[in-house]
This record gives sequence, C-alpha cells and structure tokens, in this order.
Amino acid sequence: MSKKNSSNGGLVFSTEQGSICPACKKTTSQCGCRQKSTVSLSDGIVRIGIETKGRKGKGVTLVTGLAIDSDALRIIVRELKKKCGCGGSIKDGVVEIQGDHRDLLMAEFAAQGYKVKRVGG
Repeated sequence: MSKKNSSNGGLVFSTEQGSICPACKKTTSQCGCRQKSTVSLSDGIVRIGIETKGRKGKGVTLVTGLAIDSDALRIIVRELKKKCGCGGSIKDGVVEIQGDHRDLLMAEFAAQGYKVKRVGG
C-alpha cells in the first residue's frame, strides 16, 4: 500500500519498502547519505559532568570529548553501563549514563589512559 503526494509526486507513505530516508528519499537500507559518522575533533580531554535539565529532576552523567568512531563508542558505552549497573545511551556523540556516576567514570577513563576533567557542579 502506498500513497503519492499529488503536488510534488513524492512518496508520502509506504508499507512495502519500510522506512524511507527524508534526505535522499531511498529506503534506509539503500540510503547513501547516512554513512558511518565521522570522528569529531577533540582536544584530547574527556569531560564528565552531570545534567538534570529537561529530565524531571533525574540526574544524567554526560561524557564528552571522546574522539572515537561510533562503533567503538557503542562498545565503550555498553561496558560503562555494565560497570555502573544502569542504563544509558549515545546522543550526538555525547554519552549519557543514567544517575550520578561521575567518580566511577572518572576512575575508569583515567585507568584507560584518558586525560579526564570534571565539569559542572
């Protein structure tokens, strides 16, 4: 089942192909614009802080400054979540770990050889 938009002739909805990339209008499996994300430039310092804004008072530990590719970042986040015993995610290259685990994460990154700074309150 598919519907066509009459004004510009583009595909509006389709159950035959699955998800469609909004940029190139191809299926997500054939999409060429969403290649592996490039490594962001960093000054070599991992910054660890806590944020509660927009989270209804719940604290989230943020880790920024990791200049590694997305696959390696996913592996690191998986290990960090196991060590902390909580959930977490990656959003725009920033690692979010649920709860206040700044001390544990600082010790972990320092043991791995990163230069670590505590930011925020």
